[in-house]
Amino acid sequence: MLVKDQMTTPAITLTPDTPFQEAVKLMRERQIRRIPIVDEHGKLVGIVSERDLLHAEPSPATSLSIWEMNYLLWKLKVGDLMSKKVITVTPQTALQDAASLLIKHRIGGLPVVDSQQKVIGVITETDIFKAFVALLTAEQMVYA
Repeated sequence: MLVKDQMTTPAITLTPDTPFQEAVKLMRERQIRRIPIVDEHGKLVGIVSERDLLHAEPSPATSLSIWEMNYLLWKLKVGDLMSKKVITVTPQTALQDAASLLIKHRIGGLPVVDSQQKVIGVITETDIFKAFVALLTAEQMVYA
């Protein structure tokens, strides 16, 4: 089974100049935990995770007012928070190889890119787990 058979497509992407608050809102609305960051040509330049965004939020013990915090957070861009070293796969990558990368690097998802490094999808641990469950279910039906 290949990544192309299980990946989520189209990928939701943002650009480096997207405000922090907008990225947080999008993740909550779409119930996603990572977003590939692309340049103006759609080429992958980074990835931002829910954890990256949570670490950027101010501590409840801050002495800043709510207005000061909101002002500073709106100035913060995902390009300031994103990881620039991104592990990727292609649609032709074997699903077990993608799963191995997730385990090895202790990450929850991988952008799927084409030959020009344009993001065409995302494969997550949930996608792989669903494929695993489907295979087990099909195997149980054969032996039932």
